[in-house]
Amino acid sequence: MTNDIHLAFAHPSERSAATAGTDPRDRISLRDHTVEVEIGAFQAERGTTQRVCFNIVVEVLPQNTPVEDDVDKILSYDTLTEAVAYELAAERLNLLETLAQRVADRILLAPQAMRVFVRIEKLDRGPGALGVEIVRSRGQVPLAPVDGSVEETQIAPRVVLLSNALITGTDLAGWLDALEAAPAPVILVVPMGSTAAPEVDHMMVQRRIDLLAIEQNAWLLAARDNRCVVVGTRTEMDWAIKHDQISVWAPSKMVLDAVDGPNAAPQDSAALAAWFAAEMGACELLLVDTRADVSARIAVRHLPLEGATAV
Repeated sequence: MTNDIHLAFAHPSERSAATAGTDPRDRISLRDHTVEVEIGAFQAERGTTQRVCFNIVVEVLPQNTPVEDDVDKILSYDTLTEAVAYELAAERLNLLETLAQRVADRILLAPQAMRVFVRIEKLDRGPGALGVEIVRSRGQVPLAPVDGSVEETQIAPRVVLLSNALITGTDLAGWLDALEAAPAPVILVVPMGSTAAPEVDHMMVQRRIDLLAIEQNAWLLAARDNRCVVVGTRTEMDWAIKHDQISVWAPSKMVLDAVDGPNAAPQDSAALAAWFAAEMGACELLLVDTRADVSARIAVRHLPLEGATAV
């Protein structure tokens, strides 16, 4: 029991050695790699950074041929630090467990990596280090294609910003008919509703209130036409795109969890829609009855209310 407790808190390299089988493996490690990052499920952890410490050990098969002091023949230490940096930059996460799994999966994409130990600890959330440790082996995660190709081509959606006049008007069904008939799948974006949202003297709280006001308007749209399904996660949107479902974007999760989120305030619906369209890799941003100059990395079109046939 004493040895079990020791191993539970020992560096992952000791756990690797203690659980090694008869097939000998080499190890590379990263010790006490500390990064300041915004992470956590609690509201107090939003809008602020905290120190997170990474200890990683990767077991690799011994080289059967001479290494010859050639960095291209070994698993580089950069693979470990880059896996951490990549997953931290991908999106804001709530759980260390999610981050550990993603870091382990990314490291195991390297052909030399056979088993990986990942320990992540929060250093500023209590009197001691609070953390998680996982072990993953090759074969437990799907490997990416060697040539970098993807299994299926991502369909580029069309993002459409509707005005409140269209949402509440008599032309809504005709617009949805036209959008359904167009070749690209559709994700609808709505502005804040006509009813003013509560105002508070706290910037982060006000931002959340305003985003929720947009989501209230999204649900009002869904109530007007059953074809409009409110979705808030990238997974839901990807599924809807593949199945030609008209989605209505609920922005809170994507905006608040984004590492590089939009600079636009929720009241600037056109700029928010442009950010979202870029994030989704949209083929076009369509602004219906919304006159606005927006900078976007995709094509932007303005259409008046009576332009449904031009979709």
